[in-house]
Amino acid sequence: MRCSIGLFTHSAAFVIAAAFFCAVAILGSPAVSKADDEAGRIDARIKAFHSKLGITQAQEDQWNKLAQVMRQNATTMQALIKARKAKGAMNAVDDLKSYSEILDAQAAGLKNFIPPFEDLYAAMSDQQKKNADEIFTKFVQKKGKKK
Repeated sequence: MRCSIGLFTHSAAFVIAAAFFCAVAILGSPAVSKADDEAGRIDARIKAFHSKLGITQAQEDQWNKLAQVMRQNATTMQALIKARKAKGAMNAVDDLKSYSEILDAQAAGLKNFIPPFEDLYAAMSDQQKKNADEIFTKFVQKKGKKK
């Protein structure tokens, strides 16, 4: 069961993780607040995803709608993770409830992500679609192999 949950988590989180697609690190200064640093990292990852997909000027409108969903999903996940950490030590029931909230948010984020991604995908060239298919397939396979 744990393996199934882990695979589901990785698969469901896949598209949501698009906001965190690349492990692009932002070198933050002490003067930058944590929220600004997190927003900067999200934007950097979105920008890297934009580059990897080869988004054209003609596709910017569809891309911007998708990027907005990725930012919203990231904000939601950050808030849930922060709340989970703030709870500290939890009993088994509270831990499961907290984990369930995160999984529900991942599923909702995925549902929110799909329509603007479909619009963008429909506007992509055949080469861009092939590239997107490879990017997403490799990401899922890489996550599925982790134990």
